[in-house]
Amino acid sequence: MNGLNKRFKRRGMKVLVVFCALFLTVFGTSAAETFRMSTLGPGTSPYMVMTHFANTVNREIDDYSIVVNATGAATKHALDVAKGKTDFSMTSPMMFHLMKNKKAMFKKIKNVDTLSDNLRAVFNFPMGVYHIAVYDDSGIKSLKDIKGKRVFIGPPGGVARRTSQTIIEAATGYKAGEDYTAVKLGWDSAAQAFQDKNIDVYFNPTNAPSPVISQVALTNKLRFLGISKDVAETDPKLKKLLSQPSYRLAELASDAYGPNQVNSEPVYTVGVTVGIMTNKDLSEEAIYAMTKTFWQNVEKDAENAPWLRNISLDAAFTDLNMPLHVGALKYYQEIGIR
Repeated sequence: MNGLNKRFKRRGMKVLVVFCALFLTVFGTSAAETFRMSTLGPGTSPYMVMTHFANTVNREIDDYSIVVNATGAATKHALDVAKGKTDFSMTSPMMFHLMKNKKAMFKKIKNVDTLSDNLRAVFNFPMGVYHIAVYDDSGIKSLKDIKGKRVFIGPPGGVARRTSQTIIEAATGYKAGEDYTAVKLGWDSAAQAFQDKNIDVYFNPTNAPSPVISQVALTNKLRFLGISKDVAETDPKLKKLLSQPSYRLAELASDAYGPNQVNSEPVYTVGVTVGIMTNKDLSEEAIYAMTKTFWQNVEKDAENAPWLRNISLDAAFTDLNMPLHVGALKYYQEIGIR
């Protein structure tokens, strides 16, 4: 009887060992560490770049997983990263400057300058240019024609809204709420509203061709408004804007959106640099692995996502005024970028 019990025990142990081995094979030794990322809504360049960053990490690195939240304004996201409530968000040199110096939308936020010390950059990238889109049959030929119209200039409280207001005021003298209606929507809601023709003018800082605008241009003739080069060089407010971190005078090509774009020549507008930031307390190992994985795959992934061709190491430090995270810095030093 004792021999029989011993045989059953040995068999039981073998079954247990085999079960444990199968469990570890199927489920892994531990679950992936999850990180949170906040970004702007669908259709924006930050959304496309940052979700691609997250998707690359999720696809290539078993140990890490990034969950994306694509709602809200970038200024709120920045505060959440600084407070450790989320792990990644969009940044811009201008937004970091305002946060560091307690200006504009950060002016009344307690200890915001101290909170900004918690922020670290992963890399910068071109957000693109400010598209100012209207339907060709709207009768709007220039920014002067937007008086009395419904205009999306960016979500309330965001840097894009301030920038759009500056562009309009420089070109026309018009003020939001007095000369035109500045509709209060998020990025995704505004994109849908423009497609449904519920707004007249649609501002979107994005790389061309934008998937959202391209979709509209498939079946509608679009015109893109701009600013004259003379205004950009002489208007005090616009000159000040263009002299600040992350801004520049840029062109939108006359054929960026194919045959349904009615512009006969390029449009002058404002170009912007943004980036991905994180909290200084995230591990060096994790940020190093994510940064390395993203850059090692971006060229290959651009074969199926043409807009990714705008994202390169050449622009990773453009206008950078935030310290790099030690993990990102380690990767850049490793490949010889100083």
